Order: sequence, then C-alpha cells, then structure tokens
Amino acid sequence: MAAKIIDGRAFAAGILATVTAEVAGFRAASGIIPGLAVVLVGEDPASQVYVRNKARTTVEAGMASFEHRLPAETTESTLLALVAQLNADPAVHGILVQLPLPKHIDTNRVLDAVAPDKDVDGFHVINAGRLSTGLPGLVPCTPLGCLLMLKAELGDLSGLRAVVLGRSNIVGKPMAALLLRESCTVTIAHSRTRDLPEECRRADILVAAVGQPEMVRGDWIKPGGTVIDVGINRVPGEAGKMRLVGDVAFAEAVEVAGRITPVPGGVGPMTIACLLRNTLTAAKLQSQNGG
Repeated sequence: MAAKIIDGRAFAAGILATVTAEVAGFRAASGIIPGLAVVLVGEDPASQVYVRNKARTTVEAGMASFEHRLPAETTESTLLALVAQLNADPAVHGILVQLPLPKHIDTNRVLDAVAPDKDVDGFHVINAGRLSTGLPGLVPCTPLGCLLMLKAELGDLSGLRAVVLGRSNIVGKPMAALLLRESCTVTIAHSRTRDLPEECRRADILVAAVGQPEMVRGDWIKPGGTVIDVGINRVPGEAGKMRLVGDVAFAEAVEVAGRITPVPGGVGPMTIACLLRNTLTAAKLQSQNGG
C-alpha cells in the first residue's frame, strides 16, 4: 500500500492563517506591526525567487516587509554595517540574510552579527546553544517546520527512533536537537556513517537533508516509517527542462513508507510559514522587553 503523502502546502496554509490572526490581535493590542527585513546579496536566481515569495507572504500576513538587495560585489564591511543598522531599527523585529552569500564574505561572521532576538533564522550561535541546552529561543525554520508536521501526523513522538541524515548547522543538527527534545532516540548519520542504508532502515522517523538527489532508496526505509525529505535538487528532466527532486527516491519510497513528504510541496512551504511564525514570536518578545 502506498504511503500517505504529507501535504506541506496545506500544513503551511494552516500555520499562516493562525499567524495572520495572531498578528491582527497583536497589532490591535500593542499598536506594533511586526517587521521582517530580508537582505539579498547578489543575483542568485533561486534566492531571488525565495526573497520575492517571503516578501509577498509577509505582507499577506499583515506584517511589514523590508527588502535590501545588494550587488554581488558588496563588501563584507558594507553588509555588516547594514546588519547593524537593522539591529538598531525598532521597526524591524526579524532579520534574515539570504544564503548563500558571495564567496568573499564570511557567512558565519555575518550571521553572528544579527542580534539574537532578531535572528528569525535561528542560526546565531546563542540561539543554537539555547536549542542544544533545552532553553527557549528562536529555532531554525526548516527543522521547526519538519517537527510541526511530524507532531501533527504522529502525535507523541517519545520513544520513536529517529535518524537524521545530514549534519549541517542549518538542518541536521537543530533537527536532531528538536527530536531529542521530544524524547526520540536520535541518530545523526552522514557521509562517514558505516552501512548507511542499514542505519536508515532502523528509523521510525527518517529526515533526509544531505543535498544529494534521490540518494535514499526505497530499500533504505523501514516499512511503515515516516520520511521527511528536506532536499531540493534541480536535475535534468524531459525536453531539457530542469525538475525538482528530493534527497529520497520518491517513487520507490512511497511504496515502503507509511508517510512521506513530496518534493516540491512538502517541507519547502513550511519554511516560509515558520519564518513568519518566528517573526511574530520575536516581535512579541521585543515588545515585552521594551524593544
């Protein structure tokens, strides 16, 4: 029997509806309009699409959107000066620096220049530390979206065996920390893991975030397990056109798994929804703290 397809677009629409209603209530009670600033350096086509979608969705949710588009040759010092300006701007409650940045800019230095309470991407070392030690903080959007879908689909996650395939600071490590917080038994697997397919077959929950198109085959999946495919890879399709595929071989996996997210239409829409959720959270915290 084919797996249930987890509809990320529907989940995201539900989150955005809740956020939009809460924004309206927050604005009415406080007079504050939550503001999200997005900084794009360079002309990367995929990044331009993401930024455009984020700006549109931000406005639709009743928030203020501030876009800063800088040329690819922008210096690191100029970018850091802009981040400092946004940190000091009381109308800006969330700051997102779109990745990837040009190679001449130190990404970690820029991300750590964002004020932790405005770090709606959850990448700042302070927010990463808060997550790993179980303290409240802003959580990276993609792992948060994955977790919300898992809890909605499976309910209580405690005791389930989870395998996170990938160890990036953006998805893999925070995803593992979130699952551990839900009392899962968590394994982080990666390119050096011995017998990777066998490790994956043990997973009640398999989160694939390696950036390798269709790397996870159907026989890597535990029958009836839940598969969250974070990968977004462009590969050649018919008539020379590019098509999107995940890190999981979907046609094979859907015959084995109990539940699975598709690509596109799975994790992707949840990322923007959780970005706006984080922006509202940041605005509320800043208003409480007198920011």
